[in-house]
Amino acid sequence: MRVSLTIPAKAEYITLGRLALTGLLRPRSLPEETVGDLKLALTEACTNSVRHAYPEGTGAVQILYELRADRVVIEVSDDGRGFDYTEPVGDEDELTEGGLGIAIIRSLADEFELAGGVKGHGSRLRFVKLLSE
Repeated sequence: MRVSLTIPAKAEYITLGRLALTGLLRPRSLPEETVGDLKLALTEACTNSVRHAYPEGTGAVQILYELRADRVVIEVSDDGRGFDYTEPVGDEDELTEGGLGIAIIRSLADEFELAGGVKGHGSRLRFVKLLSE
């Protein structure tokens, strides 16, 4: 099953993404810890777009949820100012406040992908959580 949700790039709308995820996962009866990890990773991914994609205006954040028998795939993207994703996102020894989001997502996900185009063409963060049956 694939579900897409577009929210305004404002902090108060991130909760909608979390609520949608919770509703989509409810029939799966996943452990609370797994659901909590997915919600935290989603929150961090959306927060990055809200904080960094549109510093001078309004925009949108797209969330794609893909539920498969053995995994949950979540992709968060925006059409904002973009970033140079080839540069290191942060050294774990030198992370500062506000710079932990990517590290948190990487630690919670089984697969992680961060992509973006030339500055001005947005960003895309995709993560996968494998489900044990």
